[in-house]
Amino acid sequence: MTAFNVVRFRVKPGRDQEFLDAHKTVEASWPGLRHANIIKTGERSYCIIAEWGEMEDCVAARPNMIATLDTFRDTLEDLGNGLGVTDPVAGPVALALK
Repeated sequence: MTAFNVVRFRVKPGRDQEFLDAHKTVEASWPGLRHANIIKTGERSYCIIAEWGEMEDCVAARPNMIATLDTFRDTLEDLGNGLGVTDPVAGPVALALK
């Protein structure tokens, strides 16, 4: 069953393009990835939304996703409340609407 993961980020001032550029090769380095988009959710705030064939694909790609994160971790601000620099969630589709 299709699965998605979503990760929220806040970028340090002046580092937006560096953050975006770091994601340009994720398709090649995240096996099992069907599709991904980064959306701008506010001033210096972004979310990546990635689609996977099944939850196991997402789980298997976590080391690759962390490796990608490590290439731009210094561009991110701590989100507070003990989250660190990311706020990730993932799971299988519970209801496909369209």
